[in-house]
Amino acid sequence: MNTVNLGKFKWRYALVGVLALYIVLCQSCMTMRMNAKETANYFDTLKVSYVSRTEIVGEHKIHFIQTGNSDKPTLFFVHGSPGSWDAYKQYLSDSLLLKKYRMIAIDRPGFGNSNFGNAEDLATQAQIIEDFISQVDNHQPVVLVGHSLGGPVIVKMATDHPDRFPNLVVLAGAVDPRAETPELWRKVLLSKPLRYLIPGALRPSNDELWWLKKDLFDMEPNLKNITSRVTIIHGTKDPLVPYRNMEYMDRKFVHAKSIDNISIENANHFIPWEHFDLIRNTLLKLTI
Repeated sequence: MNTVNLGKFKWRYALVGVLALYIVLCQSCMTMRMNAKETANYFDTLKVSYVSRTEIVGEHKIHFIQTGNSDKPTLFFVHGSPGSWDAYKQYLSDSLLLKKYRMIAIDRPGFGNSNFGNAEDLATQAQIIEDFISQVDNHQPVVLVGHSLGGPVIVKMATDHPDRFPNLVVLAGAVDPRAETPELWRKVLLSKPLRYLIPGALRPSNDELWWLKKDLFDMEPNLKNITSRVTIIHGTKDPLVPYRNMEYMDRKFVHAKSIDNISIENANHFIPWEHFDLIRNTLLKLTI
């Protein structure tokens, strides 16, 4: 092998090595989850007792954090895409909510420590979470709280079991299929080997966001099943999930026991964190 060919060989070998290293690092970076030490530091600093556990649900693992009074009604938090339980850490540690509720925040299937990387469609996620709730049942009412993609997840759960969930709180929820404009580049990234170039939690997020529009159309005929009290909170300037979702739910939830629409003027998509007091106070006032 001459010097020129040897140089090309080494260059190609180096490129393959760099690509392989990148793929390995992709699986360990951008996981968007708190580790056990970070979780302990957070709650210990605030002197809040918590439980961190993983429940086996069929062939799935669901990791969750629980705080509050185990004998009280449950606030059940479902995060968006991507994300994990810690999206709701401020709620889980709030002194007023701790007195009134048992609070549980899960890592949705495919995120956090719940079968990380393996995305599921809307119907499958809802079924897994419904089964999880049955396994941790304390025989008290369950209030479902979902942000962003967590919104359609809890709506799907309420269509499956209309009498099981007395309250839904939808925070900037993506429920209107006609408001979804899935980017065509997401489909390209579903294919191998490109999907393995997507770092961490962005890979299952890409999967479920691509499926979402079809999932929402599939769910639409059953929205009439919802009989819960529904609270919808949405920012009027949400650039990720259009404000028109509020009107859509108001129109489609024809059998809801009640619908309370709360518009936050000029607010963006990140209302759980930027408008914590408003949402916390709304949760405290729920009729259960």
